[in-house]
Amino acid sequence: MPIYLYWGEDGFALSNAVKTLQQKTLDPTWESFNFDKISSEHSDAVMQALNQAMTPPFGAGDRFVWLVDTTLTQRCSEELLRDLDRTLPVLPETTTLLLTSATKPDGRLKSTKLLQKHAQIQEFSPIPPWKTELLTRQVERVAQETGVKLTASAVGYIVEAVGNNTRQLYSELEKIRVFAGDTNTALAVDAIAPLITASAQNSLKLVAAIRQGNTASALELVADLVRQNEPALKIVSTLVGQFRLRLWIKLMQETGERDELVIAKAAELNNPKQLYFLQRELSGISVRQLQRSLPILLDLEFALKRSADETLVLQTKVIELCHVFRRPK
Repeated sequence: MPIYLYWGEDGFALSNAVKTLQQKTLDPTWESFNFDKISSEHSDAVMQALNQAMTPPFGAGDRFVWLVDTTLTQRCSEELLRDLDRTLPVLPETTTLLLTSATKPDGRLKSTKLLQKHAQIQEFSPIPPWKTELLTRQVERVAQETGVKLTASAVGYIVEAVGNNTRQLYSELEKIRVFAGDTNTALAVDAIAPLITASAQNSLKLVAAIRQGNTASALELVADLVRQNEPALKIVSTLVGQFRLRLWIKLMQETGERDELVIAKAAELNNPKQLYFLQRELSGISVRQLQRSLPILLDLEFALKRSADETLVLQTKVIELCHVFRRPK
């Protein structure tokens, strides 16, 4: 009775995991008989899923029951909880029951605790953009999956260009795979750069323009990102991660820390060699300026989540940020 709970906001990664589990469970010949995808919009969705899960499969393969966008880990009636408690332990071995949700399970609920007891739970949340070590591992893993060989510098370039956008990562690596053909040579940056849509790279250029107090350049980059349909909240996420990283480094410098490995670890910087360039970059910037940038970014995120005009609020807050970092003449 394999039971799974997949949750998280990275819909592309979650969808891939569902496909893998589905292929592992179902016999393609009998798929139409043994696959049930049940939307949680129906009032009796959970009971439908449990009833189907108790049904033996037809023909070869197992039965696969998928309860989509379930709210069981956010709210659950006592009656439904009793049904779950009675059914989950006795599901047939020939059934795979999958529950998916974008929302983090509420660990206080009895239904969540019941699923923790019976189900394999896996999180599919985007990696925070400042956790470059995890992003690097993700690029290396997906490159291996897709059969693409990359140099270390090429991996780093993709991390900067794609960020934590899993869908784009797979798309870019598939392009590179087709381009590379059957070559066994690890591809370098100059070979892959022309193929990659570097929206995250433009976000990093935006960081540089703001840090330099260059309002005109920053507004131009905002316009470019909007034209590329880059989600505004993703732009904010990159900005927050980059300014947070720089604030940590500057604070460590101000406290007198000189050990680069200690600073890199505190700032969650994957490549300590990058620290030299970041320290040089920060030589003319104060802790106070970096501290002032974060509340502005918080206001920007709040406005976007309240459905403000994305382009207008991005432009306004970027101008404010540039004023913070503008050097007196």
